[in-house]
This record gives sequence, C-alpha cells and structure tokens, in this order.
Amino acid sequence: MYKSNLLASTLRHASVGHDNKVFATLSGSGETLTNGKLWDNAHKVAGALVDAGVVPGDRVAAQVEKSLPALELYLGTILAGGVYLPLNTAYTARELDYFLENAEPKVFVCASDRAGSLERIAAKAGVSRVFTLGSDGLGSLTDAVEAAGPIPRAVARGEDDLAAILYTSGTTGRSKGAMLTHGNLASNARVLTEVWRFTDDDVLIHALPIFHTHGLFVATNVALVAGASLIYHTKFDAAAIFADFARATTLMGVPTFYTRLLDLPELTKEAAAGMRLFISGSAPLLAETHVQWQQRTGQAILERYGMTETCMNTSNPYDGPRKPGTVGLPLPGVEVRIVDENGSALPDGEIGGIEVRGPNVFKGYWRMPEKTAAELREDGFFITGDVGMIDEDGYVSIIGRSKDLIISGGFNIYPKEIELVVDAVDGVKESAVFGLPHPDFGESVAVAVVPEDGADLSVEDITSAVAPQLARFKHPRHVVFLDALPRNAMGKVQKNQLRETYADVFTK
Repeated sequence: MYKSNLLASTLRHASVGHDNKVFATLSGSGETLTNGKLWDNAHKVAGALVDAGVVPGDRVAAQVEKSLPALELYLGTILAGGVYLPLNTAYTARELDYFLENAEPKVFVCASDRAGSLERIAAKAGVSRVFTLGSDGLGSLTDAVEAAGPIPRAVARGEDDLAAILYTSGTTGRSKGAMLTHGNLASNARVLTEVWRFTDDDVLIHALPIFHTHGLFVATNVALVAGASLIYHTKFDAAAIFADFARATTLMGVPTFYTRLLDLPELTKEAAAGMRLFISGSAPLLAETHVQWQQRTGQAILERYGMTETCMNTSNPYDGPRKPGTVGLPLPGVEVRIVDENGSALPDGEIGGIEVRGPNVFKGYWRMPEKTAAELREDGFFITGDVGMIDEDGYVSIIGRSKDLIISGGFNIYPKEIELVVDAVDGVKESAVFGLPHPDFGESVAVAVVPEDGADLSVEDITSAVAPQLARFKHPRHVVFLDALPRNAMGKVQKNQLRETYADVFTK
C-alpha cells in the first residue's frame, strides 16, 4: 500500500500492526487519535484531493489552525502524490496573494472564517478548489471526504519527487519557495530518529506550529518514524506543557519555551525526572538559558541547527558534551564547511560562511533558477548565509548572519520585506529594519525611520501601516525616528551601528 511512495512508507512503517495504539492525545480535551484512524483519515483526505483534480506534483496549499485534521491533510496530500504547501496562519491576505499566485496550487484549504475573504484571491491565482477544514460551511473538506471515499493505495512518488514547498522570506522582499523532496524529508526524519534515540516508547510534547519545518518535518515526522506518541498542544502554554512532564518523555521547543518554563517556580529536578530529552532550535539559545536549565532540572538542553532549505544539519550529541553556545556536530550523512568570501574552505577555528551538503539539502527555489544557481554550488553545497566556525572538536557555532536575517520566536524575518511597507508610508523618506536581543523571542524587530522634510510622523503611523499588510510576528516592536541613517563611505546602511545603539531596548 505504501512501498511506492517513499515518504508515506517511511512515516507509516513503524505503526504497521499497531493501529490501536494512540498516536496523539489532544491537550485539554483528552481527545485521542490512533495510528489506524490517522492513516484511515489520511486516505480519505487523499481521496477528496484526487477527486478535486490533484495529480502528482500538484500543490495543495493550507492556511489552517493547528489541529489533528490538519495533520491528516498533510499526510493525505503526500498519499495523493501532491506537494504540501503549509502557510503561516498569521499571513495577511496581501501576503497570501503572492504565495498563491507564485505556487499556483490546485487546491487551497483555509479556515472557515476566512474563506469568504480569501476565495477571490484564490480564484485570481487560478486555484481550482477552495476547501474549509472542518464540516461547517460550503466547500468543507469533511463533506468532500465523505463524497469521494478513500484512495486504495498511495500514489507512487520517489526520492527526487517534490513532497513540500515551504516559503522563506527573501532579501529583496520576494519570498522564495524551498522545494523539499521525498528523499529530503524521509532521510532527515530517519537520521533524527536515530541520533536522538526515539522509540515507540516515547511521548513527545508537541506545542510547535505545523506550518514550519520544526513542528511538521522534525517533531511530527520523527514521532511517526519512531512509532512514538504525541501530546498535541494547539498553542503554547507553559503551565500546560509543564503539567505534561509527568506523562511525557521528550519536548521539542524554541528558546522561548525554555525561558517561559524557567519562570515557573515549580520547575525542579524532581518535576523533570521523567523526561529524557529537551531539544531546542529555530533560534539561538542563549548560553545563560542553557546553564539555568541545567541547574534547575539537572538536564542539558540539546541544541541543533536547521533551516527551511535543509531541514536539520547539526545536533549536539545525545551521549557526550552538549556545549552551550554551539549547535553541535554535523548529522550522519551531512557535511558542513566554513568558507571565506571566495568560497575557499577555511581551517577549524576560523570564522566564515557556513555551507551544507547532504541528502537533506533542498532541490532549489520554486521557479527561481537564478536564485537556486546563486545559492547552490555546483559541488552540491548550499550557501546558508549564516556565519560561523567549527572548533577543534568538530562542534559548529553560529556567530551571525550575513543576510541580516532576524529570527524571532523561531520565525525567519527578512528586513527588506518590512522596509518596503514602511517606505511606502506617506512622509517616510527611508527606513532600516534590524533585529535586537529579546529575552523571550531571541530577537525582535526594530525599525529606524527617516521622515521627509517637514513630515510629522508618529509611531502609530508606522505600526498602523504595517499591521494589515504583514504577519504579526513581523511587526516592529520598537520604532525610532532619525534625521539620517548611519552609513559607511560606500553609502551602505550600517545596521550593526543601529543594533549596538539600541541593543538594550528589550532587555533593560
């Protein structure tokens, strides 16, 4: 039933013969979903997608809230041979317009309360069918599932066939669709399951979003490959997650999870004794947080390094030192090198650009051959845009980012996209968006605005212009007005100066 579909067979293998085992328990309600029911429902979703005209390679876009049916939609798309395109639930209609126009999905699934406003955008992009996730309203996926019936077997898909497209912001303001294959996702899930020692005895606390690599292709896929179970949280709540320590074994989170949990006085070694592994990623974990966590729980957080285009690249070891401030060692099968500005490899201990090669590295950017050629070298190494070094023990440290990327709460934010919106505000001459240290989010967004001569601008003018056009996590949390932006002799804006000047805005 699954052998011809690489990713489906990889994700299904461990649960074959264990259909009655609970795969997920919904936090709060206690609702459960068994392995058998998960895959039966996924086959039914696949049937509805095929009935809607989805053929191998067609994109299925989804902007839906986190739920168990949303996982069935992901698996159903894979079973149908489609390409899954998860979209951040915070994206505005303006942002969605670009994604749908660019990806040209055959099907778009959205929340019922947004269907009316998004149908016009979907129609303009040539989307054949718009479904709502649930049973309410016209065009519900539930109704389509009942009408179509399940597909008998998974549609054949191989290693090089696309399984997903994830959009990552572009430095020019144009988001790029990273094309991830069945081979990329299957190989990375198998490797992570092995190096993090996941088994069918594990219970993973899942409180991450599922429109993101971390929550969907790391947490969910690893649990499926291992035959493990999930405690499924639809949103992050520190107290609720802490309460689950008593019945769970592992937690995957972003640094914000750990800083919020450290605020709980009841977090002790005894309370965390049943947990075998705490993993952090998607944003830099402060060494201070690492130390505090170990002091309070007696356990060292395992930090790893990945990105949309590559899934996971490195990890601190399960056995052996987990060095604070590093992202660990290259995963099995993955090569990491540090290069100078000419692309020549540098010796250990020297700082340079981080490049990655392996079966986890994506196929390229959707319909952007020039961008793909610029960032994927002929020898297969991907130019990550991160700056780092490798120490004498082989551990990778990330020193900075060459592309001014801001990572806030695990979400990637490129300044140019926000600057384009701010610069369009009446009375704005120019702007510079930059990231500043934030105790909860790792970094948060700040913007320096230069008004036109005689313009009387307020913070509200800027924030109200940004709010309807960009997702909330991209909104500037600090606005400063300047007579001029700091520039070097070549006229380039010196964002490092802005970061230094306002470094303590969110931490003082």
